Amino acid sequence: MADVILVLNAGSSSIKFSVFDAADDALPLLLHGQIEGLYTAPRFKAEDAQGVCIGVNVWESGVELGHGGAIAYLIDFLRNHRGDHTLVAVGHRVVHGGVSFTQAVVVTEDVVATLGKLAPLAPLHQPHNLKPIDILAQLRPDLMQVACFDTAFHRGQPEVAQAFALPVSITSLGVRRYGFHGLSYEYIASVLAQFDPKAAAGRTVVAHLGNGSSMCAMVGGQSVASTMGFTAVDGLPMGTRCGSLDPGVILYLMDELDMDARAIEDLIYRRSGLLGVSGISSDMRALLASDDPRARQAVALFAYRIGRELGSLAAAANGIDALVFTAGIGEHAPAIRESVCRDAAWLGIELDAAANEAGGPRISTASSKVSVWAIPTNEELMIARHTLNAAKGARPPTELRGASS
Repeated sequence: MADVILVLNAGSSSIKFSVFDAADDALPLLLHGQIEGLYTAPRFKAEDAQGVCIGVNVWESGVELGHGGAIAYLIDFLRNHRGDHTLVAVGHRVVHGGVSFTQAVVVTEDVVATLGKLAPLAPLHQPHNLKPIDILAQLRPDLMQVACFDTAFHRGQPEVAQAFALPVSITSLGVRRYGFHGLSYEYIASVLAQFDPKAAAGRTVVAHLGNGSSMCAMVGGQSVASTMGFTAVDGLPMGTRCGSLDPGVILYLMDELDMDARAIEDLIYRRSGLLGVSGISSDMRALLASDDPRARQAVALFAYRIGRELGSLAAAANGIDALVFTAGIGEHAPAIRESVCRDAAWLGIELDAAANEAGGPRISTASSKVSVWAIPTNEELMIARHTLNAAKGARPPTELRGASS
């Protein structure tokens, strides 16, 4: 009987899941999938490691499965499809760990209480990340749960990189730069030596570009600066988030447009970014395929801001040996990579156009002073690694077969 680890990434209306073989130190993927439309028209799909569909279910429109129903359904599905395996732990992606958590932790009541207090810092993510933890604590109180944080990788940054120029009385409340997408950056740091040993030991800027986008400067595989700050709305423009914004704009919105905090939150988190600029879509694929001038403007602004942040991060790292593109846009949009690299020629970047179109992994020429890569990220595997480490030597596991739902 083999041990498995379940990894959950919960959003407001969906839950992504992956199951890894914990009996193998490499943690091979066994299956993955997601449940979408939790409160409207739920849809479930699971695939094995080869991408073969092994389960589908569609509920009637209007059915509110919710996070609780989705977790119960998933546990039942795993029991039926992996009942000969032993579930040793569940790892959760939790966006914000604040100043308290510098590494993954086994979940306790005190941990959940502390994490709940951080919800205002990540309102689009934190409450939903915590829901499955509460649900599983009720359904399976004997099951170990591990919280893995998007902020933890950045906690070792120099203090000056984490500070705002605010009074100490405010800074002491935890108002500081945290940085996010740390699980993605940590994964890239863990595999970079396989592609470029010099970059792994030296100075690298990683661009995690997706619906949520950020960049991170690493020296010797350690974070030294990042574009996201106090919240996950800072830095680059994103699918629906505005990115960096002059605080004076917020004051203007309050004074001149009579917008309150909730209206401003909706604007900067849900109605800005690529969607707001283009007025068309938050999906980069749709914008790149469009001839609409507004779509071209959104794409151009996105690439321009990446270029500006690249220069800033290169300065923070005292130079740059490599640039890595990752996540959905970074891995699959050669036009964005080409635009960024063209504008970064001043750094000594020379793009190999054919390699870029082919998707890499190396997309720079042999003579390029800065190597450039397109490397797929794997946040789920990173969570599984942290969860396995936490589970070693822990309480006896429980079997999927015969477990109560």
